[in-house]
Amino acid sequence: MHASDSRLSTAIAIARLIGIMGIVYVHAWTGRTAEELAAVAFGGQAVLRTMLAELFGRSAVPLLGMISGWLVVSTAARQGYAPFLLGKARTILLPMLLWNAIAILLVGAAATFGDLKAPTPTSLGWTLNELVPLVHANDINVQMPFLRDLFVCMMIAPVLVRASSAWLAAVALVVVVWSVSGVHIPLLLRPQILLFFTAGIAARRFGLAERVAKWPVVLCALPFVVLIAPRLWTALLGNTFFDAHMHVMTAFDLVFRLASAVLFWRLAWALAGSGVADRLRATERYGFLAFCDHLVLLWLLGPVIGLATGALGAPIYPLYLLVQPLLVLGATIVLGRMLLTVWPAAARVLSGGRLGR
Repeated sequence: MHASDSRLSTAIAIARLIGIMGIVYVHAWTGRTAEELAAVAFGGQAVLRTMLAELFGRSAVPLLGMISGWLVVSTAARQGYAPFLLGKARTILLPMLLWNAIAILLVGAAATFGDLKAPTPTSLGWTLNELVPLVHANDINVQMPFLRDLFVCMMIAPVLVRASSAWLAAVALVVVVWSVSGVHIPLLLRPQILLFFTAGIAARRFGLAERVAKWPVVLCALPFVVLIAPRLWTALLGNTFFDAHMHVMTAFDLVFRLASAVLFWRLAWALAGSGVADRLRATERYGFLAFCDHLVLLWLLGPVIGLATGALGAPIYPLYLLVQPLLVLGATIVLGRMLLTVWPAAARVLSGGRLGR
């Protein structure tokens, strides 16, 4: 492999790891209810939590979506439709289904028979939607609509990959209008994912990943720095403000997320040329497993560690908040290695084929 191709591949792996670890901040354990968090939204620790979620977490979906679009170009163009879709079902849909079942079983049991305050099965419809989020997002594994929508994107990927640039632009425009309108069509729970997926295909077509990699970090950071202050302020104001200005805020959010993706891609490229590149790339093989298992870990282990640190507002809680992505990653690596030792086939399936091959 050419040196530049190797660095590009490493940068993609690092960008995925950054995105997945950033998602943990969005879902971090706080020990507080939504109402309690809203009441202390402008408190120091709540502001820190919001900053981490916005700085690192909100860039994850566009970055992961664009990477998926970038990577799908080669496989969608090379394979027939049936084997392509079967492969994506095996690496995206099956792990989602299994991890949702695990979440219902473990988290539901802990809530039913223990002291955990978590969603529990209330009806057959709730359980089915929790297994495969068809109508609305999961209540336990709230990250899984990404995989659900990503699979829908994969269903049309062979068409998008072969489409002209004008058609790609038309698809992107339709998705932007759909997203900003706020119209809920269950075909996609988060239509923005199709926008980022399409942008990734376009980025591959026009060599944008390599071009952005040559830009100065300061230039890539400039749009993010300009937008982060109003983004943080509106995030602190909460859902009431967002709902009152839904169309404007959704449009702003799209721009902010794209700016975030550009910055974190440039940082990933820089890390790919550093001394820690090999270590980060080796760790990335556990990234998909961490994406799938982190809510289960946070639901079950978050309160246990919280007994020692206290909930949001306690003196040492900020330290716990800061290290939660590392704790999740460490626990995932232990879990992955245990599965590889005891049950390699399960490791392969639950990791979407990343482990045990």
